Amino acid sequence: MAQYDAILVVSFGGPEGPDDVMPFLENVLRGKNVPRERMLEVAEHYRHFDGVSPINDQNRALIGALEAELAAKGPQLPIYWGNRNWHPTLPDTLRQMAADGIRRAIAFFTSAYSSYSGCRQYRENIAVAREEVGPEAPEVDKLRVFFNHPGFIEPNIENLRAALEQIPAARRDAAAIVYTAHSIPSAMADNCRYAAQLEDACRTVSEAVGRDAWRLVYQSRSGPPQQPWLEPDIGDYLRELRAGGATDAVVLPIGFISDHLEVIWDLDTEAQEIAGEIGLNMVRAATVGVHPRFITMIRELVEERMNDAADRPAVGRLGPSHDVCPQDCCLYTPRRPTG
Repeated sequence: MAQYDAILVVSFGGPEGPDDVMPFLENVLRGKNVPRERMLEVAEHYRHFDGVSPINDQNRALIGALEAELAAKGPQLPIYWGNRNWHPTLPDTLRQMAADGIRRAIAFFTSAYSSYSGCRQYRENIAVAREEVGPEAPEVDKLRVFFNHPGFIEPNIENLRAALEQIPAARRDAAAIVYTAHSIPSAMADNCRYAAQLEDACRTVSEAVGRDAWRLVYQSRSGPPQQPWLEPDIGDYLRELRAGGATDAVVLPIGFISDHLEVIWDLDTEAQEIAGEIGLNMVRAATVGVHPRFITMIRELVEERMNDAADRPAVGRLGPSHDVCPQDCCLYTPRRPTG
């Protein structure tokens, strides 16, 4: 049995006020070939919400719900929280864990899929943070990705059904089902199972609601125009749907676990504006958030690892993901700016 004395929630981070926005974005984009115009555009998005990212309160809510779950059902482990790009940072969190006597922690990443940015980069961040803290830093193992765990799929099925109920009954069967996820560079996608895992999750949810016709699209790309990223873009696809005669679309952001900025801006603001302009009724389905089944899933994943369980629940076609990432898993070398 694997022995752990803490859980570490690992996430992206986000600004907590207007003065945090530019330093935060500079952290996010350091070393990346992203046009400054794009950074300023995203900064403006945050200013619509007083410079506060919703991801922080969403992570606090998730941690609170998980603490209650563990208090009721065990295991009795403290929960820590560390971010890649903003406070609480991973080095600060690991330093506090070391001071508290934590020697080995199991990490839950707030990303359901395998990719460089959603998995390997977080592992690299943890390794750098451990080096910064020194020999007292706790060991950190990660839980497997959960894109096809019943505890992630079942709330998405429930959320899709609830969104479909918002379409008038006479038009419901004809409503388009659209899934969205964060776009990534094609070169990154070529070295991971991100797109295949997304397709599997979308197919599994669609089959559960009896819908054969659906489409996975992407949003929130940030790279230069000449760099290929996963497509089609949500806005382009909504226009294509309307041109093809669609009157209703349900959009489920299956690539995200909570309603952070890229959901409430890119979908609830920009995509809804496009839908309004073209006369398409768009209903956005909820993310899993703190759905009780999702919180239970996190506990189950922890117990699965602690007990070296042979039963590793997964639905769909791909089966459960590995626990320990291979050496070459999700490798990606971003192209650096030249000139």
